[in-house]
Amino acid sequence: MLGPGTVWAQAETHTVERSVKAAPNKDTQIGVYLNVLPDCTSGPLPTIRLASPPTSGKVVVKTAKLKATNYKACLALEVPAYVAFYKSPPEFLGDDILTIEVKYPGGRTELQKITVKVVGSGAQQKI
Repeated sequence: MLGPGTVWAQAETHTVERSVKAAPNKDTQIGVYLNVLPDCTSGPLPTIRLASPPTSGKVVVKTAKLKATNYKACLALEVPAYVAFYKSPPEFLGDDILTIEVKYPGGRTELQKITVKVVGSGAQQKI
């Protein structure tokens, strides 16, 4: 039961749209997700969910160690991260759209609508 003085946390949701170019049947990095605290250490990693899968390809998320220099106030850091990859079928060319939901500690949620533009090699294009 909620008593007087109960404070509701306002969930903050942002939607981000971006596009990535990819080659058919190749793993292509579509996102890196991490949580760097002001003291340059890692905070809890965000929760990642495939809110709407791509029509043709597949998305996989792998864990990684991210090394970075000159990130915000951090001159050098190495933190755990999640890295998302997209891979289309060998014969697929065109746009494949997916949405990834990223929930950060503290209640912030980000919806990432990613358009993957799968294009063939330059040799297949006519001038």
